[in-house]
Amino acid sequence: MNIHEYQGKAVLKSFGAPVPRGFPAFTAEEAVDAAARLGGTVWAVKSQIHAGGRGKGKFKEAAAGEKGGVRIAFKPEDVGLYAQQMLGATLVTLQTGEAGRVVKRIYIEEGMKIAKEFYLSALVDRETGRVAFVASEAGGMNIEEVAHDTPEKITTVAVDPATGPTAADAAKVSAALGLSGDLAAQCADLVSKLYTAFVKSDMSMLEINPLIVTEDNKLVCADAKVSFDSNAAFRHP
Repeated sequence: MNIHEYQGKAVLKSFGAPVPRGFPAFTAEEAVDAAARLGGTVWAVKSQIHAGGRGKGKFKEAAAGEKGGVRIAFKPEDVGLYAQQMLGATLVTLQTGEAGRVVKRIYIEEGMKIAKEFYLSALVDRETGRVAFVASEAGGMNIEEVAHDTPEKITTVAVDPATGPTAADAAKVSAALGLSGDLAAQCADLVSKLYTAFVKSDMSMLEINPLIVTEDNKLVCADAKVSFDSNAAFRHP
């Protein structure tokens, strides 16, 4: 069972993981209201569909404009305009196929000043039955392409269920992302929280693409794609 980005981030936040502030919206009016509640001068307007590659996707309808399914707005009226254009339109990405998916809700999120982007995911390693973290410095990119073209840029760290993530596990993830000092400490804390969220919520897959470092040196989950074990789906109405 898949859930939307904003729902995935709510799950991560409940386990203490750092996520940007944001609100879902089902109408253009709700989107403008969300921007006002968030404050600031920059907002991300994000289509909510069960597929990746939204930013690079294209809408079928000309009325939705030329931009993709994730847009940056610098004025509240642009938040409303982008919301109006995207809601009810069909977004086609590499993962949706030609049919695309109709956007029925959007997510308005505070703007982030990004210094670096990384890829981090957690999944169940079928060979060992253990939860494994997959980390790469190639954030924001299609991980399948990275795996095909430059597999050396991907590091997999399997976690022993008897101990949970150890300091050595966290160090491997930090090293894969090229993090040191305070950022490595933040990474170790994040790995621990993501592992707890994964196990306690019966997830089958958790993908954060991108995991970002902000200009003020904070590690933040800028996206969240979450799938639950279908056998445990009844726990997540």
